[in-house]
Amino acid sequence: MLVALYLAAIVAANLSVVYFGPYASIINSFVFIGLDITTRDALHERWEGRNLWGKMALLILSGSVLSWLLNRDAGRIALASFTAFAASGAADTVVYHLLRHRPKLWRVNGSNAVSAAVDSVVFTSVAFGSFMPLIMAGQFLAKVAGGYLWALVLNRVYWRRAQAQER
Repeated sequence: MLVALYLAAIVAANLSVVYFGPYASIINSFVFIGLDITTRDALHERWEGRNLWGKMALLILSGSVLSWLLNRDAGRIALASFTAFAASGAADTVVYHLLRHRPKLWRVNGSNAVSAAVDSVVFTSVAFGSFMPLIMAGQFLAKVAGGYLWALVLNRVYWRRAQAQER
C-alpha cells in the first residue's frame, strides 16, 4: 500500500509540473512530495535490514520511469525527480538513522527537513536548468509543512496500526 501511494504521488507531482510549470512544484511539494518523503521513512522502517538501499533505489527509479512512460515530454522532469530523490533519499536515510533513538515524529520531521532542502535545490536546478531561489525556498517550506502534516496522518493511521500488530 505504501509503495503504491508513494508511486502515485511522485507520478502525479512529476506530470503536473510538466503541464503547469515551475510554480506548480510548490503546490506539489506540499501535497505530493511531503507525502513521499514521509512515506519513505515508513518504508525505511519496514525495509531496514532487508536490502533497504536497493529497494529505495528501485522505488525512486520506478517513479521516474512511470512518469516518463505516461508522458514522453516528462523526460527532463523525470530525470530531475530521480536525481533529486536519490540525493535527498540518501540524506534522509542518514539523518533518520542518526535520529533513531528519538521519538518517531522527531526522526521523520528531522530527516524530512534535510531531505526537503536537498530535494528542492537538486530538483529545481535539473528540472528548470537554472538557480531559482524563490521556487527553491517555496518548495522547501511546502515540503517541510506537507511532510509534517503527512507525518501526523501516517502516525495516526500506519504507525499506530503497525505498533498494535507488534503487540
